[in-house]
This record gives sequence, structure tokens and C-alpha cells, in this order.
Amino acid sequence: MLYTIIIILIIIAAILLGIVVLAQNAKGGGVTSTFSASNQIMGVRKTTDFMEKATWTLAIIIVVLSFASSIISGSINRKSATQEVGSKATQAVSEVPAAPIIPAAAPVTTAEPVESEPLSNVDE
Repeated sequence: MLYTIIIILIIIAAILLGIVVLAQNAKGGGVTSTFSASNQIMGVRKTTDFMEKATWTLAIIIVVLSFASSIISGSINRKSATQEVGSKATQAVSEVPAAPIIPAAAPVTTAEPVESEPLSNVDE
């Protein structure tokens, strides 16, 4: 749920960033050259400063939200991996045969004692 909200916020911030960047003029005029009324209210310099601050703010928001989504995605992946391992272990336990496997009895042999010769000293 939280992951979905963060992704939606990233998309909204990216759209707003695109709008702000497209509203700027490459030569620094931007919105101020299109709307002459804003020149009288805020002035050319203040509008340019606002657009620049909006660009940086939206870019920083996108970076921070991207890191947050990465962290949340990692925790989601760890949880699903843990659940997957648990389900595989349960599945492996259920595949074990019900009857125990008993090895066949080996034939019993009696060992006969072997007579050995006494050790002799080689140096004699």
C-alpha cells in the first residue's frame, strides 16, 4: 500500500517537473515573457527564481521518493523470499514418505580367529 502511494507521488512529481521545465525559456525568459501580467505582479527575476526553486525542489522530491521506494521494495522482497522459503520447506516436509525406511539386515558372519606369528627381530 505504502509502496503504491510512493510510486503515485513520484509520477505526480515527474509530471509537475516536466511542466515546470517546459515553462522555462532557454534564455531565462520563460513564463514571464508569455504572461505580461506576471511581470507586473512578481517581476521577471522573482518568477525565474521561483521556477528554478520549483525545479530543484521537484527533482529532490523525486530522488528522495525513489530511495524510499527502493528501501520499501527491498523489505517487500525479503518478506516474500522468507515466505517462499517457508512454503518450500513445508512442501519438502510434506513430500517425505510416511513409513520410515529401514535398511535391509546384513547377513551375520562369524569371524574366525587368525593365528599370527610372533614378531621377529630383523637385526638378529
